[in-house]
Amino acid sequence: MTADRRASLDEIRDFHAKLMAAASNSSDERLEQAFRLVRREAFMGPGPWQIRAGRHYLETPNADPTFLYQNVLVALDKSKGINNGEPFLHAAFLGAVAPQPGETVVHIGTGTGYYTAILSTLVAPGGQVHAVEIDETLASRTRDNLASFENASVICADATELELPKADLIYVNAGVVAPPISWLQALRLRGRVIVPWQANDKVGLAVLITRVERGFAARALMPAYFIPCIGASDPMQTTKTPNGGEARSIQSVWLTQDRAPDETAVAIYRDIWFSNAGLGV
Repeated sequence: MTADRRASLDEIRDFHAKLMAAASNSSDERLEQAFRLVRREAFMGPGPWQIRAGRHYLETPNADPTFLYQNVLVALDKSKGINNGEPFLHAAFLGAVAPQPGETVVHIGTGTGYYTAILSTLVAPGGQVHAVEIDETLASRTRDNLASFENASVICADATELELPKADLIYVNAGVVAPPISWLQALRLRGRVIVPWQANDKVGLAVLITRVERGFAARALMPAYFIPCIGASDPMQTTKTPNGGEARSIQSVWLTQDRAPDETAVAIYRDIWFSNAGLGV
């Protein structure tokens, strides 16, 4: 491409996909392909769009989709503060959880289905994505947007009260004070849940929890702040709150019904607790 020719939309999409693959810190070439195939503008509604900048929103000058192929939040419901999340962050999430063909995924907090579609692409062939969205309007939009994705289904429900299917991956896009034990119990062996852990007002971390034979291994990944998850954001659940360093030190998660909190506990909730010791301790 010569310097005096503007890049085409396809070229911009291709470069965006390469950026996402790099941001994922994964060697899985399918991630780049998934971001290339799933067009973000198809899930954002008609433009112009509202782009989040700091605490404010700015409207794009027009409906040119190139404005969406940046690392930006795009408003889905500005009045509720609901956005389509930053692509770099989701690329990192996807790299960490490594969805594989044939796996069953539960996506909690789908918005309008953009990242659901990417998950659907990554678990094909043979996999399934069960999308759960509590907002009726967003769930309806997700259902329409995913009509051509045969391995994806959508339900409007409160995921904290829903009996989840057995899953290899639970991908959560809403902040929780602590993940409900029903989510952990839905994981198959070696199943993963990635969740934005809003441990307190100052600590927001993406946490990867993996079910292993001895219990649940845990690892803090990166800063992550999402809108609160209805049903899992009550600070009154908390009996011990971690500071930032303590939250980043987690190595395991325990159900209180299986093991009472001990001196390794850095965060204690009604049903679960986080430990800075590994499962072998």
